Amino acid sequence: MIDLYYWPTPNGKKVTILLEELGLAYRIVPLNIGAGDQLKPEFLKFNPNHRMPLMVDTAPADGGAPISVFESGAIMMYLAEKNGRFFPQDARSKAEVTQWVMWQMANQGPKLGECGHFRRLGGRAGDQSYAIRRFTDEANRLYGVLNYRLWDRRYIAGDEYTIADMISYPWTLGWKMQGQDITEFKHFMRWFEEMGQRPAVQRGMAVGNDLSVDPATLDEKEQERIRKILYNQRAIKAPDEA
Repeated sequence: MIDLYYWPTPNGKKVTILLEELGLAYRIVPLNIGAGDQLKPEFLKFNPNHRMPLMVDTAPADGGAPISVFESGAIMMYLAEKNGRFFPQDARSKAEVTQWVMWQMANQGPKLGECGHFRRLGGRAGDQSYAIRRFTDEANRLYGVLNYRLWDRRYIAGDEYTIADMISYPWTLGWKMQGQDITEFKHFMRWFEEMGQRPAVQRGMAVGNDLSVDPATLDEKEQERIRKILYNQRAIKAPDEA
């Protein structure tokens, strides 16, 4: 059984897409990031980076104690390799997929996340025009990277559907909030539409939608409380320093 500590964000939905594609039994353990669940000591012992998702495999291949893995890319590589699907293991194909998983983790996810952050923030913290322009342009560049990559191949890592596609898709659903017009990118659009039609992708994207709350329905005091938890975090003291 796979236990997935999860909240319905793009980073969480990457993993649920893969779990659905693999047809694995899994249990969602809700981790309410707006309530600060990720900062609790019982979670930090598994993930000192205090972020979700976190996966615990209670039946690892070696038959030993449960294995816990944090970071969505690492989780997906672990699951795909263990189950022998969506992550080819020959040297050339594995390198192709791995570099695009790393691209998503180092570029697409963080930059689109910052783009959404500053565009949502607006003027609440002073003039954000430079940051908004900086990350909106970077988002455009990253959609262009995918478009350029997909002009001569069906999927991101080649002709085979892999975790490189699954990990990249959830962040693209927010293109409007990121200030983009994806009709500018016809090769990306073809891939984007195909991805959205896959039943397992649809199921994975729907996981936990009943958990989330539209921030617009909350009063300003509650929104501010959540922002204080999610934004501008500083170091958590080690147990012997607390």
